[in-house]
Amino acid sequence: MKKIYLDNAATTRVADEVLEAMKPFFNEKYGNASSLHSFGREAKQALEESRNKIAKFLGVDASEIVFTSCATESNNFAIKGIAFANKNKGKHIVTTKIEHPCVLESCKWLEKNGFEVTYLPVDEYGLVRPEDVENAIRKDTILVSVMYANNEIGTVEPISEIGKICREKGVIFHTDAVQSFGKIPLEIDNVDLLSASAHKLYGPKGVGLLLIRKGIKIDTLLSGGGHESGRRSGTENVAGIVGFATAVELAKKEMNKEIERQRKLRDILIKNTLEIEKSKLNGHPTIRLPNNTNFSFYGIEGESLIMRLDDKGIAASTGSACSSPKLLPSHVLLAIGLSPALAHGSLRMTLGRYNTKEEIDYVCDVLPKVVEDLRKISPYGG
Repeated sequence: MKKIYLDNAATTRVADEVLEAMKPFFNEKYGNASSLHSFGREAKQALEESRNKIAKFLGVDASEIVFTSCATESNNFAIKGIAFANKNKGKHIVTTKIEHPCVLESCKWLEKNGFEVTYLPVDEYGLVRPEDVENAIRKDTILVSVMYANNEIGTVEPISEIGKICREKGVIFHTDAVQSFGKIPLEIDNVDLLSASAHKLYGPKGVGLLLIRKGIKIDTLLSGGGHESGRRSGTENVAGIVGFATAVELAKKEMNKEIERQRKLRDILIKNTLEIEKSKLNGHPTIRLPNNTNFSFYGIEGESLIMRLDDKGIAASTGSACSSPKLLPSHVLLAIGLSPALAHGSLRMTLGRYNTKEEIDYVCDVLPKVVEDLRKISPYGG
């Protein structure tokens, strides 16, 4: 049975080009980038070349890129690091109710340690209102953190407008750009910190980055040998970082073509799915990532839907890969106004560079039948 992977928001397969670029750094050029001998210098050169490539893609200085183990670390670093480095200025942070769990949990942890956090609401499409951000900023506000695009419903936030507000107010602005990085053009002129991850754009797992603009005061989370210019101690994952940079170069080369191609496939999927009775598209109908679809179906349970689709060779999810094992209603879907029952009946299908029109046609054929079968046995009565 052919398998169709539609969970690219959770992770992507490593591109062939990325894997080939990484291979030498496992068994040939395997030096520690901090070592002074030729093996170390070779690794260091690869590390800095990769940093330069990614910085060029973002349009920033290479010294502003700090490599981490993943986006969860990057988000923790940004939020906790800024909080403790600037606590003498204030202890108020602004974020939203639809952030990734690693942002929300970092904020909750800070609340236990004497900080105050304002969690902004969103509208029915998951959009944060810039005026709400402006109204929430106080004299003691030290950080605003708003994700660039939502990982569950794909809505792209007004980051440029929010960034301008923060710049005018003199407040540090962080964005979790994990889902948007390498998928759409980013407007980050007024962004002070940005988190990204390699495995969301056909790079390896276990490597991420945090963009930290020059002049931003931030505390380190990991103490040790002073790697990454003293900002993040720990031996650099050179192979992973080389893979990350290669994936970024591929994304830059293919972005315009893939945006158009994936958007067409996405719209076919949306059009056909909404023909299913009592179905609903979650997220903004147009201001959304080109690869994201998220639906709710009245009268069925999301986990059952995922397993039935898996039986048909289709891999999808109910929401964030980090929270799916908890079997709780999505906090994102609740925040946009869905009832717990409807939120439980959600399905996220996210496209990637390897998906084809034939695959989407197959999904459009199978999904209505699966939904119909589940409704026949639903305790909600269909």
